[in-house]
Amino acid sequence: MQAFLEYVVKGLVQKPDEVSVTPVESGGQTLYELRLNRQDVGRIIGKQGVTINAIRSLLAAGSAHKGVRCSLEIIED
Repeated sequence: MQAFLEYVVKGLVQKPDEVSVTPVESGGQTLYELRLNRQDVGRIIGKQGVTINAIRSLLAAGSAHKGVRCSLEIIED
């Protein structure tokens, strides 16, 4: 799932070399922490959160197919 997230996010941003996806395991669920350039955060969120919600939906569908639970969080430094 991490490779999938990196592929999707890097395709949407202007600075793909600054994209970092870190998995954090907790209580049988994997939280993916997404770090990227500040200028690209708006591109990933999209208008009214449409883009990030679509990415989260794809992540949920893919993880359900594999029988695991995953979520995605944007980390702003």
